[in-house]
Amino acid sequence: MSEFKNEIEKYAKYVIQQSRTNLTKKKHNNTKKLFNSLSYKVRQNRGNSGRFESGYEVSFDLGDYGDFQDQGVHGTKSSYIENKGSKFKYKSSSNLIGLEAATGTFAEFAKRKRLKFRNLKNGKFITYVQMGFVLAQSIKKKGIKASKFFSKPFEKADQKFGDKIALAYGNDIIKKLIEK
Repeated sequence: MSEFKNEIEKYAKYVIQQSRTNLTKKKHNNTKKLFNSLSYKVRQNRGNSGRFESGYEVSFDLGDYGDFQDQGVHGTKSSYIENKGSKFKYKSSSNLIGLEAATGTFAEFAKRKRLKFRNLKNGKFITYVQMGFVLAQSIKKKGIKASKFFSKPFEKADQKFGDKIALAYGNDIIKKLIEK
């Protein structure tokens, strides 16, 4: 393996490891779905004809909703200041508060966290499905606060590995020139 590819691999592993650490620290790791979905691929560049060229491409996969957690989502009524640069937003016509969301994801979350409110009229606890609707409506109005669980390690890795990657690339070029 070339020095350059080796440094790229270290860079990508660092970003994923730090992102997973951030998810755990910030308690965004309820089901471990997002934690387990984080991955990366390092591929050698190819030209238009399909032939290998110098350099590598790193791609990160954050799963189905990793970008939303990282960058945040603007709500319909208000938004968190941390979401300032986010391109994601709920529309008033979005179907977040549909039956599927309430009976699925949000109801499961409420059950796992044992969240229950009392009905003001009769004093009885509301069901987890009803709680799912309450959570879905709240998230739609307020949005999702940006956690930057991926963005911060990505930026830090650029600073930490930038010089090492450049040096490794130069060393690989020198090795190829010496071989010829």
